[in-house]
Amino acid sequence: MLADVVRLLRCPTCHGPVKLSLDVLRCNAGHAFDVARQGYVNLLGAAAPGSADTAGMVQARAEFLAAGHYRPFAEAVAAAAGEGPVVEVGAGTAYYLAATLDQRPTAVGLALDVSVAAARRAARAHPRLGAVVADAWGRLPLADGCAGSVLVVFAPRGGAEIARVLAPGGRLVVLTPTQEHLRELVEPLGLLGVGQRKDERLHVALAPWFAVTATLPLRLDLVLNADDVVRLAAMGPSAFHTAPDDLRERVAGLALPVEVTAAVTVTTLELHPPDAR
Repeated sequence: MLADVVRLLRCPTCHGPVKLSLDVLRCNAGHAFDVARQGYVNLLGAAAPGSADTAGMVQARAEFLAAGHYRPFAEAVAAAAGEGPVVEVGAGTAYYLAATLDQRPTAVGLALDVSVAAARRAARAHPRLGAVVADAWGRLPLADGCAGSVLVVFAPRGGAEIARVLAPGGRLVVLTPTQEHLRELVEPLGLLGVGQRKDERLHVALAPWFAVTATLPLRLDLVLNADDVVRLAAMGPSAFHTAPDDLRERVAGLALPVEVTAAVTVTTLELHPPDAR
C-alpha cells in the first residue's frame, strides 16, 4: 500500500496511527493487520455482514461499468470533488474513485467497502489508490480531518463519521438515484424501487453536519442488450432476491434491445462551521 494512503489510516481497535512493515499494518499498541496479496487490507474486525456484495455482484458491476454506460455519472462526481486525498465510502469496484483520481494527478485515493470481493477488485482500480474492508455504518478506520473529498455513490453514508474524517473546506459528493432510475426494469425484473423524496431525506439526514452547495440532476437514455441488462440487475441489491436463472428468464421476456432511463442526482455538500454543528 502507498505510504500516502497508510497515513490516512487508523487502527480499528485503538484508533491509533499505523505503520506498514513487511506487508503488515501495525499500530503502537501492537494490533496488526495483514495486507492481502491482492493489495487490500481488512480492518473490519469481524465477519462481513450478509448484505456485503458477493463476488458475482462485483464481477457484474465491473463488467457493466467497463462498458461505459455510467461514464457521465463518474465524470460528474469527479468534477464535483475537491482537492486533497479522496475517500470513497461504499466504493465497490472504485470506478468513481478512479475517475476522480484521473482528474487529479497528485491526489491519492482510498476505497472503503464492507465486501472483501469489492476491496479485492478496488485495490487494482488505480495506481494511486488503496483499498480497505470497513463498515460504512461503523467508525471509519481513518484519521480525523484526513480527506479532502468523500464520495458516496449508490452507497450508505454515516453523516457523523464523514464529518469527522473530512478536512475543513473539504467536499462530500453524494450520488443518489431518483424515482425514474431504471423504471423500465423495476416491474418486469422485480428490482427494488427508489423511495419517494430520496433527495429530501438525504438533505435532512446530513443537515446536522453539512450544507448543500450544489445539486446536479443527470439523466441518461441507455440502450441495453440482454447481457447489459443481466449485469445491471445482478450488480445491485436486487441480486439478493432473484436467482440468476430466474433473472435471465425474465430478461429474455423483454423486447430487446431495451431503452432504459438512468436518472440520478449528484449533490455536493460542505461542512458547517464547527460552532454551527
